[in-house]
Amino acid sequence: MGTELAYAMGPQPGGGGGGGYLSFLPIILIFVVFYFLLIRPQQKRAKEHRALLENLKSGEYVLTSGGIYGRITGIKDNIVTLEISDKVRVKVNRGNIAGVVKSDVMKPD
Repeated sequence: MGTELAYAMGPQPGGGGGGGYLSFLPIILIFVVFYFLLIRPQQKRAKEHRALLENLKSGEYVLTSGGIYGRITGIKDNIVTLEISDKVRVKVNRGNIAGVVKSDVMKPD
């Protein structure tokens, strides 16, 4: 009686062995979706940020990644000198510049 039950639960003969490539299709689709939704937009933002850092000019108002607003007074290699108040200047790494700010936002109070 026990062997009859084992034969009844066994795999069907001749079916289920194929479709090796088809079983990888969902995983491949997930990677494609991740690429277009996550990786590609991040690469685009990084490229735009690199272009922004390369085009910094003296006199522009910027925001650092630490939240400090200032006007660029000098650029030398990877060091940017910012004037954050009257006669107060700090040097920051060029990579710490988060973005350029409109000059009308930076008007003194």
